[in-house]
Order: sequence, then structure tokens, then C-alpha cells
Amino acid sequence: MRKYLVASLLWIACCSASAAQTPAYPSRQVTLVVTSVPGGVTDVVGRALAQALSKDWGQQVIVENKGGAAHIIGAEAVAKAAPDGYTLLVGESGTFTVNPTLLPAGKVPYDVDKDFTPITGLVRIYQSIFAAKSLPVANIAELIALAKERPGQITYGTAGVGSALHMNMALFDSMAGVKMVPVHYRGATPALNDLIGDHIDTMVVSVASGLPAYKAGQIKMLGVGAPKRMPLVPEVPTVSESGLPGYEATAWFGLFGPAGMPNDVVMKIDRETIKIFSDPAFRARFLDPQMFESMAGPPDEFAAYIKAERAKWAKVIHDDDIKIQ
Repeated sequence: MRKYLVASLLWIACCSASAAQTPAYPSRQVTLVVTSVPGGVTDVVGRALAQALSKDWGQQVIVENKGGAAHIIGAEAVAKAAPDGYTLLVGESGTFTVNPTLLPAGKVPYDVDKDFTPITGLVRIYQSIFAAKSLPVANIAELIALAKERPGQITYGTAGVGSALHMNMALFDSMAGVKMVPVHYRGATPALNDLIGDHIDTMVVSVASGLPAYKAGQIKMLGVGAPKRMPLVPEVPTVSESGLPGYEATAWFGLFGPAGMPNDVVMKIDRETIKIFSDPAFRARFLDPQMFESMAGPPDEFAAYIKAERAKWAKVIHDDDIKIQ
């Protein structure tokens, strides 16, 4: 009995020592890899999250920008990182929903299903369909009618092949049964400048981006791609109510880790993010001014949403015969 008691005490002591040697997460610096250059929406979202997590955790959370190659460089870095929660990815929707179908086989050096842990959505941005002042349309129904009258003649600007600006207009084409012509730019800003300058006919871009030019009377806002009218532009109807039922135009951003992360670490990050994005002060300071909608929620719901989005965009890519040139 004495030997048994001694052995039990030794086992308990060893377990206690082991627990003491395993500090609670996070015990050191956490890196958020952002798949864009500084200044983009992905970067802005990542830095706001990093700042809030640093404050709540008492550990430094830094942003590391790894843009380029259709977001592949940053995503690959996280896919190959240790799955301990100290390297995370702030990525935009196309990385996980468009690239797997659009990019040629072998171009993506990871499997989006097997090499990542979806943690939570972060923000969703609704976009609007804008038109040049010279285009003889005043609403979505008139745009669809004109596009049918002039197949292959009406242009729209994008931020590059496969970008949210491109895919949301391709979705519009598919749902409306029209064929407009994409003009690809290196980002949304030069496309918007050309819309203002009357060099292209239309484009879809975030409400926040197009709002100043719309308010200045330089371009038309034909419809918002949201489920309901937006408070900042209550006079502009939704695309759904003004000619194309069921249409929405969004871009979203989420938080991911490498595959194989411990569940308790995943859930801690998820709970903390939900708390941050639900905080009224954070919403008033960060979300509301930029018209961001929180997507923070459970990992399983986020994973299911990604799967549904990938299927939707795969169909659009196939139907519109979108290819990387």
C-alpha cells in the first residue's frame, strides 16, 4: 500500500510539473499574416484585430504583410507553419472560394480543405453597382435591358481576374442573362478613376469606396448588393428589388490557422474574436464607419459557409468561362 501511495504521489507530481511547464495560450508573440500589401481592406481588418487581441491577451500580436501571387504567398506561409496558434492568416474570400477553381492545377501549393483550420469569419463588405454618368441608364432594370440590347459592348472595371469586383459582376451577368465585357485593372482605385473619367461603363465596388464620387455627382449608383437598403444611401434601392431578385455583391474576410491546431486554442481565438467584434465601442470605432458587417461566429458555421461559397463561384466561373490568361 505504501509503495502504491508513493507511486501515485509521484505520478500526480509529474503531471503537475508538466502542466506548469505548458503555459496557457498565448504565452508569446502571435503573428497575423495578411495576404495583401499595407493599406488594403485585408490589412486594415488584420491590424484592427491585432490591436484588440494584443490589448486583451497582454501579448504582442503583430501583422506581417505577405501579398502577391493572388494571395498565394501569404496563405502558403501559414499552411506550412506550426499548428500551435502562433501563426494565423487574415485572408480574403477569393483565396478559399475562387482560387481553387480558377487557378490552373498545380498553381496553388496547398489544399484549402486539408491545410487550414477555419477559425471565424471577420467582416463582410457589401458592394454596389455603379455606372458612368454618360451611360443611358438610371437603375438596374435599365442596365439589364441595355446590356441585352448591346451584347458584348458594355464594359465593367475589375481589380483583376478573379477579384471580388470581377466575380460579383460575372455573377450579375449570369443571373441577368447578359454578357458585359470585363476590363481588368491592378486594383479597385484605378478602375474607379476610369469610371469617373468615363472610360468604362460600369463596375461593382464597395459602397464606401464609391460613395464620395456618387455624392459628388461624378458617377451613378444603380443599386446596392445588400439584402436591404443601406442607411447611408437610403435613396438607392437594392439590386434585388430593382431588377435582379436574389442578387447580392459581397467581399468577405476571415481568420484561419494551419491544419491540426488544438481545439482549445481554436475555440479561445474564436471566443475572443466574437467578443471583440460584438463590443459596441469596437463597432462604433471600426466597423460602422467603414460599413463593415461582422461575420464573427463558430468555426463549424464558418467552414460550412466557405464550402457553399466555393460551390457558388465554381458555377459562375464555369458558366462565364472565366480563365487566367
